[in-house]
Amino acid sequence: MTNSKKDTFLPETENWLKTRKANEQKLEEAGVWNASQEHDACGVGFVASVDGSPRRSVVNAAIEALQSIWHRGAVDADGMTGDGAGIHLAIPREFFIKHIARTGHEDDGGKLAVGMVFLPRNDLGAQETCRCIVEREILSMGHFIYGWRQVPVDITALGEKAMATRPEIEQIMFSMPQDISEKEAERQLYLIRRRIEKAVLAELVTDFYICSLSTRSIIYKGMFLAEQVTAFYPDLLDDLFISNFAVYHQRYSTNTFPTWRLAQPFRVLAHNGEINTVRGNMNWMSCHEDRMSTDVFAGAVEDIKPVIAKGSSDSAALDSVFELLLQAGRDLPMVKTMMIPQAVDVNGDDELAKLYAYCNSVMEPWDGPAAIAAVSGDWVIGGMDRNGLRPMRYTLTDDGLIVAGSETGMVHIDEAHILERGRLGPGEMIGVNLANGRVVYDAELKKELAGRQDWAKWTTKAKQMDSLLANTKLAVEDRPDDEVRRRRQLMSGWSMEDMELILAPMASTGKEAVGSMGDDAPLAVLSGRYRGLHHFFRQNFSQVTNPPIDSLRERHVMTLRTRLGNLGNILDESPEQCDHLVLQSPVVSNSEWYALKHYLGDKAVEIDCSFPASSGPDGMRNSLDRIRAEAEQAVRGGCEHVMLTDRAASKDHVPLPMILATGAVHSHLVRHQLRTFASVNVASGECLDVHHFAVLIGVGATTINAYAAEWTIIERLEKGLLKGLKPCSGRSELS
Repeated sequence: MTNSKKDTFLPETENWLKTRKANEQKLEEAGVWNASQEHDACGVGFVASVDGSPRRSVVNAAIEALQSIWHRGAVDADGMTGDGAGIHLAIPREFFIKHIARTGHEDDGGKLAVGMVFLPRNDLGAQETCRCIVEREILSMGHFIYGWRQVPVDITALGEKAMATRPEIEQIMFSMPQDISEKEAERQLYLIRRRIEKAVLAELVTDFYICSLSTRSIIYKGMFLAEQVTAFYPDLLDDLFISNFAVYHQRYSTNTFPTWRLAQPFRVLAHNGEINTVRGNMNWMSCHEDRMSTDVFAGAVEDIKPVIAKGSSDSAALDSVFELLLQAGRDLPMVKTMMIPQAVDVNGDDELAKLYAYCNSVMEPWDGPAAIAAVSGDWVIGGMDRNGLRPMRYTLTDDGLIVAGSETGMVHIDEAHILERGRLGPGEMIGVNLANGRVVYDAELKKELAGRQDWAKWTTKAKQMDSLLANTKLAVEDRPDDEVRRRRQLMSGWSMEDMELILAPMASTGKEAVGSMGDDAPLAVLSGRYRGLHHFFRQNFSQVTNPPIDSLRERHVMTLRTRLGNLGNILDESPEQCDHLVLQSPVVSNSEWYALKHYLGDKAVEIDCSFPASSGPDGMRNSLDRIRAEAEQAVRGGCEHVMLTDRAASKDHVPLPMILATGAVHSHLVRHQLRTFASVNVASGECLDVHHFAVLIGVGATTINAYAAEWTIIERLEKGLLKGLKPCSGRSELS
């Protein structure tokens, strides 16, 4: 059916494609757009046979559900090009045996593996290069290739823009030895796929993508509307195409350029929402790669790096890390619990709290509105993020089907056959164990996870620094004279407005001052007066689809809990992963900073972040080089805590912008694969407001001490400018 329509485009479509690519390149070169900043909001769900038996009815129900959520996807002005839709199904063996016979081979009885591949359509040479690389990597593992199959497609179902970017879609069918376990087979295929991706990229071929490569499942997806999925892929209408599960997705890109490869489902999950912390998550993932090690990859860990491909969207990045943790040995409920956790007080004494305390010790949560449907091994699950800002509802029928998704009523089911309806709450999940043939609800799933290890004993290795600091008897003189304090304020560019309207309300009420909407101040880059470096940064999130979190609910779903020290191997599962220090907040007072430095002793090194005012234009650059070198030398020498401070600033020494110093040290340690071995702690005289703290943490700070802000608060207290608060002595004392 590929030739059912002449493969040509209208001139305006060709011009649109060229113009779009040129505009993308201009925007990226100008630094105003980056593929990694993309987010989307969509319709998502799954259908599963509870007893695990493959059925045609599962596929039909998933197709109906997908077509029912067409309104959750965007449509181009041509009326046919969508942001993307797709369906993830089990491999129907009988269907592919029929097509293996057409290659001139017979099924050898081994494990059947199928790869769904997007090839560059307009470059036949690149196509052949990609096929050769795919075949080479499969053959190098000793597997037998049956052949390639051109996937039948009906291009009349596509809009002009989808047609202009359409890849060549083919399937490679091959056999793996029957005596290999299913887990080992999938792990081998994961390594094969990562090696293929690296080799193709080395050949400078960019329009190549493997949707799926598995003995278990296959993904049909593309840049079309939900109702076009069966029109474009007639395979899905074949009665031999049966499955025991189906994950489906209709994409709505809120600020994303739609592409074929970014259509969902991905290889593990389909995701509705945005991961607002994705930039930090991706940066920390690159740090964790330095410590990754596991026997299951048999020395091939380097083949899977980088874990997250360049240019991945937030959903694609989330899927890549999900897949890594699954292939390393964890199961799907555990990975979901670790990466998209429930809002639980990890300081609690119950087993579930200790489970989440362990998860927090291993990896940073991927936070943001999220409803996911995911499949791996024997598990199909639906899950929610801890804010509960995306819907996930489910229906169970008396013939053993479960339908879950963004809406109820997606599949027409007679009310007489419905056993149960329900919805997931914040942080909850529901799963189907296809091997055991049963639905497992949130409470049972989490009870089982909480009982797997003695998490309570494991987490005792984490040292609670708040209590340790409170019990540290230490007295230090920390009262600068008026001249030093005033010079520090002027160095930081503070104004009377900053102290009256920003600092004073926070000191008096413990929260930011409430102001009117809008920011009509000039951009920092255009301002006629000095603005701190933090003014050049803006919060980055998908504003279109993110409801605000009110201050009452915020305290129940968010935490400032901070871990510092030597971080472990995320692919491991052992008590040693909890062996670090924990603070309930990254913000430390002056007295706490001194107590922390005293407690850490030889494990910490303090680095001066100032430079001589007489050093000329190169002074800042040379100082940054010195700071980076000192930090690297200290960490290589066994130091676990780098403490950056600009307290030495004076009339003769200029303080470095601490955002610059912190980012320089953090990125330098990352480049040298040292970042997870040490925390980066900052004592900053210029830090004043919440945004400044956020930027410092964003560029790599673990803890922050705003010592000059505390000096200023004490001064204003003594002058009676902060009502309701009593002045303290100039001696900072912890007892």
